Order: sequence, then C-alpha cells, then structure tokens
Amino acid sequence: MQPVADYIVVGAGSAGCIIARRLADTGAAVLLIEAGRRDNTQLVRKPGMIGPLHSVPQLKRTVDWGHYTTPQAGALGRRIPQTHGKVVGGSSSINGMVFVRGNRHNFDDWAAEGNAGWSFTDVLPSFKRFESFEDGESNYRGGSGPIKVTRAKNLTPASQSFLEAFSATAGVKQLDDYNAESQEGVSLFQQSNAAGLRYSTAVGYLDDRGSNLTVLPKTQVVRVVIENGRATGVEVLSRHGREMIRANREVILSAGVFGSPQLLMLSGIGPADHLRGHGLDVLADLPVGENLHDHLFVPMTYAMPTGVHRPNPLYFGNAWVRERFRSGSTWLARSVFEVVAFVRTRQAGEIPDLQLHVLPWSYPAPNQDAPIRHKPDPRRALTVMSTLIYPKSRGTLRLASDDPTAAPLIDPNYLAEQSDVDVLVDGMELIRETMSATAICDGVQCEIAPGPGFPDRAALAREVRNRATTVYHPVGTCRMGVDERAVVDPALMVRGVDGLRVADASIMPSIVGGNTNAASMMIGERCAELITRR
Repeated sequence: MQPVADYIVVGAGSAGCIIARRLADTGAAVLLIEAGRRDNTQLVRKPGMIGPLHSVPQLKRTVDWGHYTTPQAGALGRRIPQTHGKVVGGSSSINGMVFVRGNRHNFDDWAAEGNAGWSFTDVLPSFKRFESFEDGESNYRGGSGPIKVTRAKNLTPASQSFLEAFSATAGVKQLDDYNAESQEGVSLFQQSNAAGLRYSTAVGYLDDRGSNLTVLPKTQVVRVVIENGRATGVEVLSRHGREMIRANREVILSAGVFGSPQLLMLSGIGPADHLRGHGLDVLADLPVGENLHDHLFVPMTYAMPTGVHRPNPLYFGNAWVRERFRSGSTWLARSVFEVVAFVRTRQAGEIPDLQLHVLPWSYPAPNQDAPIRHKPDPRRALTVMSTLIYPKSRGTLRLASDDPTAAPLIDPNYLAEQSDVDVLVDGMELIRETMSATAICDGVQCEIAPGPGFPDRAALAREVRNRATTVYHPVGTCRMGVDERAVVDPALMVRGVDGLRVADASIMPSIVGGNTNAASMMIGERCAELITRR
C-alpha cells in the first residue's frame, strides 16, 4: 500500500476515475481508492450484459452495493432498490449507458443560484473534453475524448414505429442530436459504447494510466483524517485493522451520492445533532445528507411481435455464443435502450419535464423491489417508461450507526409531492395515446402492463405508487452553493475544511433533466480543471 500521495481520490466512479487521471497527467502522485472489485470482467465491459446483470441477483451483488430505501410513505411503504456500482468505474460500469447531458437551462440555473463557473457556457468545454462523439467535433460536441458516444443502431421495427408515431402524436420533432442546441423532441438514444465495448470511465481513463496513478480496489475508506481544520489523509480498513494514508495536497471524495455524505458524516462533518446522536465529534456543522432527490419512471409494456427480443436464457445464450465468435455482431454489443423523447407536460415551464425511455423488451411488473430473479412476460414486446425528470419531492441520507460498513439510511421521500405523480400519469396517458395511433397500433397486440385493469387517469394515479421506481439517478446530498444550505462551494471545497473536496452527483444543487451519468463525468472534468488551474 502506498503510504503517501499528492492526491487521494476516494471512489473510482464516474467522476473519480476522471479526476485521478487528469491529476496524474500533471505528474502528481495520485492514489485512487475503490471499495469494489476491478472491472476486468465481461459482466460490465460487454454492453448487452446489462440485462442479466440487473435481473440475476447472484450477478448483481458482485458489482452493486445492494442498498434499499427506508419504507417510502408515498409509495405504499415500499423499500425500493438503490442500485449503484461497487466496482472500478462505479455506476458508469453498470448503468444503461444512455448518454444524456441534461438541459442547458439546468446549468444556467445552478449559476443563477450563485455557483459561478457552472453555467452551460462554462461547463460545455468539460463535456466536450471527455466525448468522442461519432459525428466528430462541433460547437456542441467533442470528437477526440476518451469516452466514445454512438447512436443506437439496428433498431427493432417496434422502436422505429414508436419513434414515428410519437413524433406525430406529441407534435415534436425527430431530433438528430438532443445533446446539441435543443433537447425537446424524439430521437435515437445516444450511448457510451462502441464496437461492442462499454466506455465506462474505467475503460476511458484507467486502462492506459501511468505508474504515478495507483488504483486500490476492494479497499474501504472509513473516514477522512482532519487535523487542525485540514484534510491530511484517509483511514482505510485493511487486514491489519485501520491504517492511515496521507495526502500531501488534497483529498477528493467521489464516492457517490450515498458514499460521499456517509464519509463526511463519519469524519465529523454533517448535521451536528445527528452526529452527536451517533457519538461522533462535530468538526463542521453542515447540512450533509439533505436535498436528496431522484428520477422516477413507470414502465408500460405492450405485446409487439416487431419487438423481436425474447427475455429468456436460451435467447440470451444464443446471442452470447454469436457475440463471442464475432464481437459487435449482436444486440449484446449495445445498450438495450433504443429511443428517447423529451416533451413538456401541462405541468412544464419552458423546458421538457418528461422523458421517455424506450426498449424493445418486456419488463417485470408491477415492480422489482424483491431481491429475486423476476420473470417478465415471455412475449416479444416494447416497453416505454414515463420518466419524471424534475421531482419536487426531497429526502435525506442519514447514518444508521457509526459503523462505516453499515448501509446508510436512504430516504428519497418519493412521491411526497402530488405534482410528481401528476407528471408520471401525464406521461402514461401520452404513451397510451401514442400506442393507439394509426402509425403503430396495427403492430400492438395488447397492453401487458399496467393493462386494462387500470382504464383511466384516477386508476393510473393510484397505481403509480405501486409501480414507480428509481432510474438510479439520486443527486444532491452534498449540495453545491453559496448559502447555508450548501455543503461545498463552487470550487467544490467542503465549507470550513481545507484540502477537502467533493466531486460527484451529490454536489448537484438540482437534478439535471435526463440521465445523470454524463453530468457526473462533466463534474469530474470540471473538478480536475479547478484543481490544476489553481
């Protein structure tokens, strides 16, 4: 184990891998510490393995923390899974690889709250820096970064017909690039994979690293060591017990929206009363763990022979054999998602508040809360997910105990606000309208889920609380800002502590309008720039 480094980065996830590599490129000695395993497995590197990875518990537990929410009052008391990566690459190694930056207004809103340097104009260079988009360099896109981004290819006929029908039904454009000038419309999904390889930040930033960047997998950090108001290193669990590793310059927490606030609180940084209740000394009284919020979706599944795929082991096994002989030749070479839409419901302002995820597979119903292998409908099908992208509900993350190996108490407070339910139901009604349109209805045999037992808006609104589940996009627990609600300042420095930053999705003041992985990578690039520029 390396006892001293210039920088210690805790968490080899979507942001952490980027920060570690960019700092190492300056010649600094960097130690990247990850609680999970290495990513040297086809389970995470082969894009299409996302299906079995998330549906087979025995596979999932090898790369996932296995966390659940506390009982959610707004969701019938359900305890909802909170999947996030416990593997080098973090959630970029296990997510759906769909590539969405968010709406440009999201970042302008951050800046308007006092976060100088975080407007869309400010962060665009950071987005471009890590992208290698299939269309090449442009005013909006990067063409030579370490993360390859491609459009969905070889669409199933079901997805293609939905794209065309939805454009007509919703009255929106078919977009060539929703990550460019305008987001509103329907489009092919962009994906962080190419040529049969998932481009996680581990693949993009660590595979060709130099000797001055050391990665420590399967190493649990238990606290940040703070001496005289400055972070001087971290304490880790080893086979010899607790061991300290020192940082000459800075410690950067990139342990995610759950891990970073948990480590701060275990280190004495957080709500004073809560810390004292667990016998922890208070070094900085900050609102760590507040502002937790997340995207939710409700899947609607339709039997469609043109969906092509069948969710069974034999179908998967045949594809696996073909893929091994000719890499990139099957659906296993890509994400399972094919089409995306961003539209405004009647609740919206000037930007879309609803996202639709479209995948040509049947989906388990009514939810996937139980840690078992769920069996979706065996028919060929198309699933369209009504997705709430600007939730009003806010929750918290708290310590369960002072034991660093204990899971935290995760309470997103899902569906506490009625407006969140309303947007999801608006999306479900729009999906039903689209699936009955002339352009697609001949190919639809029936609505499998939620089905004819939920015929009207009132029934759907009641059932949302049973079917809504996370898109695995929690943010906000170490909020960036300039007021008393902030944990970090716009330079990502923890307020009141020198030499300590947080850089991951936890710093988002408010969630971005779309899948959060690209924005998390941007935060990694932006953090590295803030450090090296200084």
